[in-house]
Amino acid sequence: MALLPIVHVPDPVLRRVSKPVERVDDELKKFIENMLETMYEAPGIGLAAVQVGEPLRVFTVDCAEREVSERGEESEVPKREPIVFINPKIVATSDERSTYDEGCLSIPDYYADVERPARCTVEYLDLDGKEQVMETEGIMSVCVQHEYDHLNGTLFIDHISKLKRDMVIRKFTKIAKANKTVFIG
Repeated sequence: MALLPIVHVPDPVLRRVSKPVERVDDELKKFIENMLETMYEAPGIGLAAVQVGEPLRVFTVDCAEREVSERGEESEVPKREPIVFINPKIVATSDERSTYDEGCLSIPDYYADVERPARCTVEYLDLDGKEQVMETEGIMSVCVQHEYDHLNGTLFIDHISKLKRDMVIRKFTKIAKANKTVFIG
């Protein structure tokens, strides 16, 4: 497996609408293995393909909690329960809302409260190309909605005030210029 470079704002690839996956094959599975390795190494609980420069309708999520020993001690190594979403589609959301402090691997070290539907239902293909339906709530719902947004060129900062969003974009644009990063759209 190989670690993939994570794309940061203001790279315009993050604003692209991702294309549907045409077939689940060995090449896609290898790419997804690399996405998972990258997500765990970052560390994160979700990663969309577009965040590693591939605008495909794929994201990975792992919201597993750390294992706890019989003595109540939390394991240093988190339990891994990855879920792969291929060509996902959110088909229902609740009227009830919830707010979570969100962050993003493409916007390092920035967090903000984001209000989203408390629950959502998502249809997707799994790694075997089989159709699945999942009803989500809590952190899983937040993560699915956050990663799904990436597939449509939306960032979590698009859900906060324009003033805060503009400040974040200016900060990361300044960092990119200081690093002499050139973005070609």
